[in-house]
Amino acid sequence: MHPSLAHRGAKGLQASAGGAPISFAGISKRYGPVEALREFSLDIAGGEFVTFLGPSGSGKTTALNILAGFIEPSAGDVLIDGVSITRLPTEKRNVGMVFQSYSLFPHMDVRDNVAFPLRMRGVPKAERHARAEQALAMVRLAGYGGRKPHELSGGQRQRVACARAIVFEPRVLLMDEPLGALDLKLREAMQDEIKEVQRRIGCTVIYVTHDQGEALAMSDRIVVMSEGRIEQIGTPAAVYDSPSNAFVAQFVGETNFLPAELTAGRIAFAGVDASAPARLPEGWRGRVALRPEHFTRITEAADAPALAGRIGDVAFHGGSYRYVVETEKAGRVIVQEQRRHGGDGPIAGAPVTLGFSLERAAFLDG
Repeated sequence: MHPSLAHRGAKGLQASAGGAPISFAGISKRYGPVEALREFSLDIAGGEFVTFLGPSGSGKTTALNILAGFIEPSAGDVLIDGVSITRLPTEKRNVGMVFQSYSLFPHMDVRDNVAFPLRMRGVPKAERHARAEQALAMVRLAGYGGRKPHELSGGQRQRVACARAIVFEPRVLLMDEPLGALDLKLREAMQDEIKEVQRRIGCTVIYVTHDQGEALAMSDRIVVMSEGRIEQIGTPAAVYDSPSNAFVAQFVGETNFLPAELTAGRIAFAGVDASAPARLPEGWRGRVALRPEHFTRITEAADAPALAGRIGDVAFHGGSYRYVVETEKAGRVIVQEQRRHGGDGPIAGAPVTLGFSLERAAFLDG
Protein backbone atom coordinates (compact mmCIF):
# COMPACT_ATOMS: atom_id res chain seq x y z
CA MET A 1 0.00 0.00 0.00
CA HIS A 2 1.11 3.55 -0.70
CA PRO A 3 2.70 5.00 2.50
CA SER A 4 0.30 7.93 2.61
CA LEU A 5 -2.67 5.57 2.51
CA ALA A 6 -1.67 3.18 5.26
CA HIS A 7 -3.60 4.93 8.03
CA ARG A 8 -6.41 7.35 7.40
CA GLY A 9 -8.73 6.89 10.38
CA ALA A 10 -11.97 8.67 9.47
CA LYS A 11 -10.43 10.51 6.54
CA GLY A 12 -8.50 9.67 3.40
CA LEU A 13 -8.49 6.52 1.27
CA GLN A 14 -7.57 3.06 2.49
CA ALA A 15 -7.55 -0.46 1.14
CA SER A 16 -10.97 -2.05 1.02
CA ALA A 17 -11.78 -4.86 3.44
CA GLY A 18 -10.71 -7.35 0.79
CA GLY A 19 -12.27 -7.69 -2.62
CA ALA A 20 -15.74 -9.25 -2.59
CA PRO A 21 -16.39 -12.64 -4.23
CA ILE A 22 -18.91 -12.53 -7.08
CA SER A 23 -21.16 -15.24 -8.48
CA PHE A 24 -23.20 -15.28 -11.67
CA ALA A 25 -25.72 -18.13 -11.35
CA GLY A 26 -27.43 -19.18 -14.58
CA ILE A 27 -27.81 -15.65 -15.92
CA SER A 28 -29.70 -15.22 -19.20
CA LYS A 29 -30.75 -12.03 -20.95
CA ARG A 30 -33.16 -11.90 -23.88
CA TYR A 31 -34.18 -9.01 -26.09
CA GLY A 32 -37.19 -10.44 -27.87
CA PRO A 33 -35.93 -13.41 -29.90
CA VAL A 34 -32.27 -12.44 -29.35
CA GLU A 35 -30.47 -14.14 -26.47
CA ALA A 36 -27.66 -11.78 -25.47
CA LEU A 37 -26.51 -13.97 -22.57
CA ARG A 38 -27.08 -17.72 -22.27
CA GLU A 39 -26.95 -19.60 -18.96
CA PHE A 40 -23.96 -17.55 -17.84
CA SER A 41 -22.46 -19.05 -14.65
CA LEU A 42 -19.18 -17.92 -13.12
CA ASP A 43 -17.56 -17.66 -9.69
CA ILE A 44 -14.96 -14.93 -9.11
CA ALA A 45 -12.78 -14.92 -6.00
CA GLY A 46 -12.40 -11.85 -3.84
CA GLY A 47 -9.51 -9.68 -5.02
CA GLU A 48 -9.30 -11.40 -8.42
CA PHE A 49 -8.75 -9.48 -11.67
CA VAL A 50 -11.00 -11.16 -14.25
CA THR A 51 -11.38 -10.02 -17.86
CA PHE A 52 -14.42 -10.67 -20.03
CA LEU A 53 -12.92 -10.94 -23.52
CA GLY A 54 -14.79 -11.25 -26.79
CA PRO A 55 -15.91 -9.52 -29.99
CA SER A 56 -18.85 -7.13 -30.23
CA GLY A 57 -22.09 -8.93 -29.45
CA SER A 58 -20.44 -11.63 -27.34
CA GLY A 59 -22.37 -10.67 -24.18
CA LYS A 60 -19.45 -9.35 -22.13
CA THR A 61 -20.89 -5.85 -21.57
CA THR A 62 -24.36 -7.31 -20.94
CA ALA A 63 -22.92 -9.41 -18.11
CA LEU A 64 -21.16 -6.36 -16.67
CA ASN A 65 -24.32 -4.22 -16.89
CA ILE A 66 -26.34 -6.87 -15.10
CA LEU A 67 -23.80 -6.89 -12.28
CA ALA A 68 -23.84 -3.08 -12.15
CA GLY A 69 -27.64 -3.03 -12.04
CA PHE A 70 -28.16 -1.13 -15.29
CA ILE A 71 -30.24 -3.96 -16.76
CA GLU A 72 -32.17 -6.85 -15.22
CA PRO A 73 -31.53 -10.46 -16.22
CA SER A 74 -34.29 -12.50 -17.81
CA ALA A 75 -33.30 -15.41 -15.57
CA GLY A 76 -30.70 -16.27 -12.96
CA ASP A 77 -29.14 -14.54 -9.98
CA VAL A 78 -26.09 -12.39 -9.18
CA LEU A 79 -24.43 -12.51 -5.77
CA ILE A 80 -21.77 -10.33 -4.15
CA ASP A 81 -20.22 -11.75 -1.00
CA GLY A 82 -22.83 -14.50 -1.02
CA VAL A 83 -25.78 -12.07 -0.99
CA SER A 84 -28.17 -11.74 -3.94
CA ILE A 85 -28.10 -8.25 -5.48
CA THR A 86 -30.25 -8.98 -8.52
CA ARG A 87 -33.13 -6.79 -7.30
CA LEU A 88 -30.95 -4.26 -5.51
CA PRO A 89 -30.84 -0.70 -6.98
CA THR A 90 -27.58 0.28 -8.68
CA GLU A 91 -26.69 2.89 -6.08
CA LYS A 92 -26.91 0.34 -3.26
CA ARG A 93 -24.55 -2.22 -4.80
CA ASN A 94 -21.37 -0.41 -3.71
CA VAL A 95 -19.48 -1.08 -6.94
CA GLY A 96 -17.13 1.35 -8.66
CA MET A 97 -17.45 1.81 -12.41
CA VAL A 98 -15.09 3.15 -15.11
CA PHE A 99 -16.12 3.54 -18.74
CA GLN A 100 -14.38 4.49 -21.99
CA SER A 101 -16.25 7.81 -22.14
CA TYR A 102 -14.91 9.06 -18.73
CA SER A 103 -18.31 10.72 -17.94
CA LEU A 104 -16.75 13.64 -16.06
CA PHE A 105 -18.78 16.75 -15.21
CA PRO A 106 -17.27 19.59 -17.31
CA HIS A 107 -18.40 22.36 -14.92
CA MET A 108 -16.76 20.75 -11.88
CA ASP A 109 -13.06 20.77 -11.09
CA VAL A 110 -11.19 17.49 -10.83
CA ARG A 111 -11.46 17.35 -7.04
CA ASP A 112 -15.24 17.72 -7.07
CA ASN A 113 -15.58 15.18 -9.88
CA VAL A 114 -13.66 12.61 -7.83
CA ALA A 115 -15.56 13.49 -4.65
CA PHE A 116 -18.99 13.27 -6.30
CA PRO A 117 -19.78 9.68 -5.13
CA LEU A 118 -18.98 10.77 -1.56
CA ARG A 119 -21.22 13.82 -1.92
CA MET A 120 -24.08 11.55 -2.98
CA ARG A 121 -23.42 9.46 0.14
CA GLY A 122 -23.66 12.49 2.40
CA VAL A 123 -19.98 12.66 3.37
CA PRO A 124 -19.04 16.11 4.78
CA LYS A 125 -17.24 18.43 2.35
CA ALA A 126 -13.90 18.55 4.16
CA GLU A 127 -13.68 14.77 4.42
CA ARG A 128 -14.73 14.12 0.84
CA HIS A 129 -12.15 16.62 -0.47
CA ALA A 130 -9.43 14.98 1.62
CA ARG A 131 -10.38 11.55 0.34
CA ALA A 132 -10.55 12.85 -3.23
CA GLU A 133 -6.99 14.15 -2.92
CA GLN A 134 -5.88 10.75 -1.60
CA ALA A 135 -7.51 9.03 -4.57
CA LEU A 136 -5.85 11.46 -6.99
CA ALA A 137 -2.48 10.78 -5.40
CA MET A 138 -3.04 7.07 -5.90
CA VAL A 139 -3.51 7.56 -9.66
CA ARG A 140 -0.50 9.93 -9.86
CA LEU A 141 -2.51 13.13 -10.17
CA ALA A 142 -1.58 14.84 -6.92
CA GLY A 143 -1.93 18.60 -7.34
CA TYR A 144 -4.46 18.37 -10.20
CA GLY A 145 -7.56 18.78 -8.04
CA GLY A 146 -8.21 22.40 -9.00
CA ARG A 147 -8.14 21.83 -12.76
CA LYS A 148 -11.13 21.36 -15.04
CA PRO A 149 -11.51 18.19 -17.17
CA HIS A 150 -10.90 20.11 -20.43
CA GLU A 151 -7.44 21.04 -19.16
CA LEU A 152 -6.36 17.41 -18.96
CA SER A 153 -5.11 14.93 -21.54
CA GLY A 154 -7.13 11.81 -22.40
CA GLY A 155 -4.96 9.66 -20.16
CA GLN A 156 -5.30 12.10 -17.27
CA ARG A 157 -9.08 12.18 -17.65
CA GLN A 158 -9.17 8.40 -17.52
CA ARG A 159 -7.12 8.49 -14.31
CA VAL A 160 -9.64 10.93 -12.83
CA ALA A 161 -12.41 8.49 -13.73
CA CYS A 162 -10.47 5.72 -11.94
CA ALA A 163 -9.98 7.92 -8.88
CA ARG A 164 -13.71 8.67 -8.75
CA ALA A 165 -14.50 4.94 -8.98
CA ILE A 166 -12.29 4.00 -6.01
CA VAL A 167 -12.78 7.03 -3.75
CA PHE A 168 -15.63 5.41 -1.79
CA GLU A 169 -13.58 2.22 -1.28
CA PRO A 170 -15.67 -0.25 -3.29
CA ARG A 171 -15.00 -3.95 -2.92
CA VAL A 172 -15.84 -4.44 -6.60
CA LEU A 173 -14.58 -2.34 -9.53
CA LEU A 174 -16.15 -2.69 -13.00
CA MET A 175 -14.27 -1.42 -16.05
CA ASP A 176 -15.86 -1.39 -19.53
CA GLU A 177 -13.33 -0.78 -22.35
CA PRO A 178 -11.68 1.96 -20.22
CA LEU A 179 -8.62 2.34 -22.47
CA GLY A 180 -10.31 2.15 -25.86
CA ALA A 181 -9.94 5.87 -26.64
CA LEU A 182 -6.21 6.05 -25.81
CA ASP A 183 -3.22 5.58 -28.11
CA LEU A 184 -1.09 2.42 -27.89
CA LYS A 185 1.70 3.69 -25.64
CA LEU A 186 -0.73 5.35 -23.25
CA ARG A 187 -2.88 2.21 -23.14
CA GLU A 188 0.13 0.14 -22.13
CA ALA A 189 1.12 2.64 -19.42
CA MET A 190 -2.44 2.72 -18.08
CA GLN A 191 -2.57 -1.08 -17.93
CA ASP A 192 0.29 -0.99 -15.43
CA GLU A 193 -1.35 1.79 -13.43
CA ILE A 194 -4.72 0.04 -13.23
CA LYS A 195 -3.06 -3.12 -11.94
CA GLU A 196 -1.08 -1.09 -9.40
CA VAL A 197 -4.24 0.62 -8.11
CA GLN A 198 -5.97 -2.75 -7.82
CA ARG A 199 -3.06 -4.19 -5.83
CA ARG A 200 -3.14 -1.22 -3.46
CA ILE A 201 -6.86 -1.21 -2.69
CA GLY A 202 -7.38 -4.98 -2.94
CA CYS A 203 -10.72 -4.87 -4.74
CA THR A 204 -12.20 -7.42 -7.13
CA VAL A 205 -12.00 -6.20 -10.75
CA ILE A 206 -14.09 -7.24 -13.73
CA TYR A 207 -12.60 -5.77 -16.88
CA VAL A 208 -14.36 -5.85 -20.26
CA THR A 209 -12.40 -5.60 -23.50
CA HIS A 210 -12.16 -6.92 -27.06
CA ASP A 211 -8.37 -6.40 -26.98
CA GLN A 212 -6.65 -9.73 -26.36
CA GLY A 213 -3.35 -7.98 -25.59
CA GLU A 214 -4.95 -6.14 -22.67
CA ALA A 215 -6.55 -9.33 -21.41
CA LEU A 216 -3.31 -11.32 -21.55
CA ALA A 217 -1.28 -8.57 -19.86
CA MET A 218 -3.62 -7.68 -16.99
CA SER A 219 -5.75 -10.63 -15.94
CA ASP A 220 -5.58 -13.28 -13.27
CA ARG A 221 -8.15 -15.15 -15.34
CA ILE A 222 -9.75 -14.55 -18.73
CA VAL A 223 -13.35 -15.42 -19.62
CA VAL A 224 -13.49 -15.75 -23.42
CA MET A 225 -17.03 -15.14 -24.70
CA SER A 226 -18.87 -15.54 -28.00
CA GLU A 227 -22.56 -15.13 -28.86
CA GLY A 228 -23.62 -14.92 -25.22
CA ARG A 229 -21.72 -18.03 -24.14
CA ILE A 230 -18.51 -18.73 -22.25
CA GLU A 231 -16.04 -20.44 -24.57
CA GLN A 232 -13.17 -20.84 -22.10
CA ILE A 233 -12.08 -19.73 -18.63
CA GLY A 234 -8.46 -19.83 -17.56
CA THR A 235 -5.26 -18.02 -16.77
CA PRO A 236 -3.78 -15.98 -19.64
CA ALA A 237 -1.14 -18.66 -20.22
CA ALA A 238 -3.70 -21.48 -20.22
CA VAL A 239 -6.03 -19.70 -22.65
CA TYR A 240 -3.15 -18.84 -24.99
CA ASP A 241 -1.26 -22.14 -24.83
CA SER A 242 -4.22 -24.52 -24.58
CA PRO A 243 -7.25 -23.02 -26.38
CA SER A 244 -10.39 -25.07 -25.96
CA ASN A 245 -11.58 -24.61 -29.54
CA ALA A 246 -10.81 -22.90 -32.84
CA PHE A 247 -12.66 -19.70 -31.88
CA VAL A 248 -10.46 -19.17 -28.81
CA ALA A 249 -7.29 -20.06 -30.71
CA GLN A 250 -8.11 -17.56 -33.45
CA PHE A 251 -9.44 -14.75 -31.24
CA VAL A 252 -6.68 -14.85 -28.64
CA GLY A 253 -3.56 -14.28 -30.71
CA GLU A 254 -2.73 -15.58 -34.19
CA THR A 255 -2.89 -19.27 -35.04
CA ASN A 256 -2.02 -21.49 -37.99
CA PHE A 257 -4.54 -24.32 -38.46
CA LEU A 258 -3.41 -27.53 -40.18
CA PRO A 259 -6.04 -30.26 -40.91
CA ALA A 260 -4.95 -33.56 -39.39
CA GLU A 261 -6.05 -37.13 -38.68
CA LEU A 262 -4.82 -39.93 -36.46
CA THR A 263 -4.38 -43.54 -37.54
CA ALA A 264 -2.64 -46.37 -35.70
CA GLY A 265 -1.06 -44.01 -33.20
CA ARG A 266 0.37 -41.71 -35.89
CA ILE A 267 -0.86 -38.22 -36.71
CA ALA A 268 -0.68 -37.06 -40.32
CA PHE A 269 -0.96 -33.46 -41.54
CA ALA A 270 0.65 -31.29 -44.22
CA GLY A 271 2.97 -34.10 -45.29
CA VAL A 272 4.12 -34.69 -41.72
CA ASP A 273 3.82 -38.12 -40.11
CA ALA A 274 4.59 -38.19 -36.39
CA SER A 275 3.81 -39.96 -33.13
CA ALA A 276 0.48 -38.80 -31.79
CA PRO A 277 -0.07 -37.42 -28.29
CA ALA A 278 -1.46 -40.12 -26.02
CA ARG A 279 -4.59 -38.05 -25.21
CA LEU A 280 -5.95 -38.26 -28.77
CA PRO A 281 -8.36 -41.12 -29.49
CA GLU A 282 -7.84 -43.49 -32.40
CA GLY A 283 -9.53 -42.14 -35.54
CA TRP A 284 -9.41 -38.54 -34.35
CA ARG A 285 -9.81 -35.88 -37.03
CA GLY A 286 -9.37 -32.18 -36.45
CA ARG A 287 -6.81 -29.45 -36.71
CA VAL A 288 -3.32 -28.93 -35.34
CA ALA A 289 -3.02 -25.34 -34.08
CA LEU A 290 0.44 -23.78 -34.06
CA ARG A 291 1.22 -20.23 -32.96
CA PRO A 292 3.49 -18.15 -35.25
CA GLU A 293 6.28 -18.25 -32.64
CA HIS A 294 6.21 -22.06 -32.54
CA PHE A 295 8.16 -22.25 -35.80
CA THR A 296 11.96 -22.08 -36.11
CA ARG A 297 14.03 -21.73 -39.27
CA ILE A 298 16.29 -24.76 -39.58
CA THR A 299 19.04 -25.57 -42.07
CA GLU A 300 17.87 -29.11 -42.78
CA ALA A 301 15.01 -31.36 -41.78
CA ALA A 302 15.86 -33.71 -38.91
CA ASP A 303 13.68 -36.29 -37.20
CA ALA A 304 11.44 -33.52 -35.85
CA PRO A 305 8.39 -32.35 -37.89
CA ALA A 306 9.15 -29.69 -40.50
CA LEU A 307 7.53 -27.77 -43.35
CA ALA A 308 9.30 -26.59 -46.49
CA GLY A 309 8.37 -23.44 -48.34
CA ARG A 310 9.39 -19.98 -49.52
CA ILE A 311 9.41 -16.76 -47.49
CA GLY A 312 6.97 -14.10 -48.63
CA ASP A 313 6.53 -10.62 -47.12
CA VAL A 314 8.71 -9.84 -44.09
CA ALA A 315 7.72 -7.21 -41.50
CA PHE A 316 10.30 -5.83 -39.06
CA HIS A 317 8.87 -5.35 -35.54
CA GLY A 318 11.95 -4.14 -33.67
CA GLY A 319 12.61 -7.15 -31.47
CA SER A 320 11.14 -9.64 -33.92
CA TYR A 321 10.23 -10.39 -37.52
CA ARG A 322 6.78 -11.42 -38.71
CA TYR A 323 6.62 -13.09 -42.07
CA VAL A 324 4.56 -15.36 -44.29
CA VAL A 325 5.80 -18.67 -45.68
CA GLU A 326 4.08 -20.24 -48.67
CA THR A 327 4.48 -23.98 -48.09
CA GLU A 328 3.87 -26.82 -50.49
CA LYS A 329 1.78 -28.97 -48.14
CA ALA A 330 0.27 -26.56 -45.57
CA GLY A 331 -0.45 -23.47 -47.66
CA ARG A 332 0.19 -20.07 -46.09
CA VAL A 333 1.87 -20.12 -42.67
CA ILE A 334 2.52 -17.08 -40.45
CA VAL A 335 5.80 -17.02 -38.51
CA GLN A 336 6.96 -14.75 -35.67
CA GLU A 337 10.72 -14.93 -35.12
CA GLN A 338 12.75 -13.19 -32.43
CA ARG A 339 15.77 -11.22 -33.63
CA ARG A 340 19.07 -12.84 -32.75
CA HIS A 341 22.12 -10.68 -32.17
CA GLY A 342 24.48 -11.23 -35.08
CA GLY A 343 22.10 -13.64 -36.78
CA ASP A 344 20.68 -13.40 -40.28
CA GLY A 345 17.06 -12.34 -40.49
CA PRO A 346 14.52 -13.87 -42.88
CA ILE A 347 14.81 -12.76 -46.52
CA ALA A 348 11.77 -12.40 -48.75
CA GLY A 349 11.85 -14.91 -51.61
CA ALA A 350 14.32 -17.27 -49.95
CA PRO A 351 13.55 -20.98 -49.53
CA VAL A 352 13.08 -22.06 -45.93
CA THR A 353 12.49 -25.10 -43.77
CA LEU A 354 10.42 -24.56 -40.64
CA GLY A 355 10.89 -26.86 -37.68
CA PHE A 356 8.39 -27.16 -34.83
CA SER A 357 7.49 -29.35 -31.88
CA LEU A 358 4.10 -31.00 -31.50
CA GLU A 359 4.47 -30.66 -27.72
CA ARG A 360 3.63 -26.95 -28.12
CA ALA A 361 0.69 -27.52 -30.47
CA ALA A 362 -3.01 -27.57 -29.60
CA PHE A 363 -5.18 -30.31 -31.10
CA LEU A 364 -8.67 -29.06 -31.86
CA ASP A 365 -11.69 -31.11 -32.85
CA GLY A 366 -13.62 -30.35 -36.00
